[in-house]
Amino acid sequence: MSEIIDNAKAEARAPGSARTKRNGADTIASNRLINRRWLPLNALRAFEAVGRHLSFTAGAQALTVSQSAMSRHVSSLEDLIGKPLFDRSASGLRLTPAGEILLPVVAKCLDRLEETINTVRNRDSESRPLRLHIPPSLLYQTALPLLHGFRREHPEIRLDVTTSNVTGTPQGNVDMAIVFDRPNVDDRVTDLLWMVRVAPLCSPATWAAHQGKTLEAFLQAAELLHVKLDNEPRGLLWSTYADQQRVHIDAGGGLAFDTAYSAVRYAIGATGVVLADIDMFADEIAAGTLVMPFPCISADGYGYYLKTHAEDLSDPAIFLLRDWIIAHFARGAQGRGQDLGEDMQRMAPGT
Repeated sequence: MSEIIDNAKAEARAPGSARTKRNGADTIASNRLINRRWLPLNALRAFEAVGRHLSFTAGAQALTVSQSAMSRHVSSLEDLIGKPLFDRSASGLRLTPAGEILLPVVAKCLDRLEETINTVRNRDSESRPLRLHIPPSLLYQTALPLLHGFRREHPEIRLDVTTSNVTGTPQGNVDMAIVFDRPNVDDRVTDLLWMVRVAPLCSPATWAAHQGKTLEAFLQAAELLHVKLDNEPRGLLWSTYADQQRVHIDAGGGLAFDTAYSAVRYAIGATGVVLADIDMFADEIAAGTLVMPFPCISADGYGYYLKTHAEDLSDPAIFLLRDWIIAHFARGAQGRGQDLGEDMQRMAPGT
């Protein structure tokens, strides 16, 4: 860091220098691009730690340095950029628009540097496991056979499987992630595995208590079970479904669960109707433990996507796992298309 500052001061003194002063500190003129000569790695590490915790104290503890050192590093980065990265107030610390743009980029670069350096260090030792994230409902309902098959075919490839109830890309350092989300574009290679199709599902006993009602009357009388999504209203999925089916319901009541798996298990064992993916729970529908009283299926805009870093596709193990996952879900999609018409006929009211 001191070498960077010394270089900066030397250029500021040189004829034709592109450096200026801001609040008494050296900074690069706003019309000049910053190249690798000016990248302050210590300051970027400090900024990322403070931004991740939104606290200079917690950031300093994470890097095991003093709080004053963190403050100096962040200030030097702000001087270099020519813009503040944090709003500092009595109520706390928050990122400025410039900080919000810079933080995810710095965090990703540091994650990739850390991972690559560790990979190079350990290249001659035992290969590390591939880290795969799978949403909980998908893992328990669909992905376990996928993992069994992959392990039988490629026992030499070790897998660390994690799960978390998030919408979109999970936090943490993973090689590959199956995510539940709406369609979006980011810097990862994205493969669509399947789009979700939902319909009201319940136990046979629940439907027997309401048999003969219309869809609207059924949903108005039954207890609605919700599946919560990150940063979305509690009744979003039911409200969307009601709008698509042109029925009027109160989507605010009932129980809410973190996962579709939990909501469906509750519906099977008790009362209530859950809006769930008919493909994910096809076995329960076929077995009769779940009933789809109405052939009113909607696409709610969500799907399951496989996310991979483009630079990781050169890794043979990651390439094999990605190919295996895509092929597994492609086979499942063919079966779902063939069975849909039969399911709708079998589950129609009164049949």
